[in-house]
Amino acid sequence: MTVTATPERIDTVRAFNRFYTRVLGLLDEGLAHTAYSLTEARVLFEIAQRNRIAVADLRDSLGLDAGYLSRILARFESDGLVVRERSAEDGRRQLIRLTAPGREAFGELDARSSDAVADLLGSVAAADQGRLLDSMRTIERVLSDRPAEVTLRPLRPGDLGWVVQRHGVLYAEEYGWDESFEALVARIVADYVDAHDPARDSAWVAEAGGVPVGTVFCVHKDDRVAQLRLLLVEPSARGMGVGSRLVDACMDFARAAGYREMVLWTNTVLAAARRIYQRAGFELLDESPNPAFGHDLTAQHWGRAL
Repeated sequence: MTVTATPERIDTVRAFNRFYTRVLGLLDEGLAHTAYSLTEARVLFEIAQRNRIAVADLRDSLGLDAGYLSRILARFESDGLVVRERSAEDGRRQLIRLTAPGREAFGELDARSSDAVADLLGSVAAADQGRLLDSMRTIERVLSDRPAEVTLRPLRPGDLGWVVQRHGVLYAEEYGWDESFEALVARIVADYVDAHDPARDSAWVAEAGGVPVGTVFCVHKDDRVAQLRLLLVEPSARGMGVGSRLVDACMDFARAAGYREMVLWTNTVLAAARRIYQRAGFELLDESPNPAFGHDLTAQHWGRAL
């Protein structure tokens, strides 16, 4: 689907591009004391990642003009950094690999680049470094259209505030729920902290590319019954199986903790969540009118044996 970009968004991207070009210029200075340009360093880096690489594949991965790449490789050959050979499987394909001097040259360039990045990050506060790296991962993932690997982890400092904030924002945007829902989530989170028993209660955050994209809580209802609460999946991560993984983690923990049943409370308007619960084996127990959060809703209780 093609989305038309607004002039403001176009200006934002162009401004960032100008800014980051200046930042890259600072990093490029780390190569200024070597005999190689930034492009030549990139070529060496790509060759060094493999034992051998076809020249055509090298050209495609770097997006370089064939004639320009040929001149760079000719210089590398003259300097004794690379050797070319024909592929044993396809004589039409030309392979290239680094020599021992070539690996030594690459090592020097790689060290200088790492030092330059270390100097840049050294000027950034530790907390901001995490935000910076998460943003870089997000840009790479979005622009490459490559789904990030999703991982589940326990709660960390700051996650509880994120859980409350994202529930408030998403349910307001998608369902028009008022601030009373965010207040309810805040009370649930506070109760979780106040009554937390590590052997009987747990919670998880799903991350994709280092960015939180979902959460779920498993809490004690009684000695036999655990309750699944606060399942949330960010729009950017829907369709990636995040919700099902979170629900499975919740059930696995509950079984290991000795619970015999799991229950949950939801509303009929939350159709996507209901499908996740049904796939996980939950069955509808009852439903009733629920005027709440600024709307006339229908509440449901679901449950399943563990």
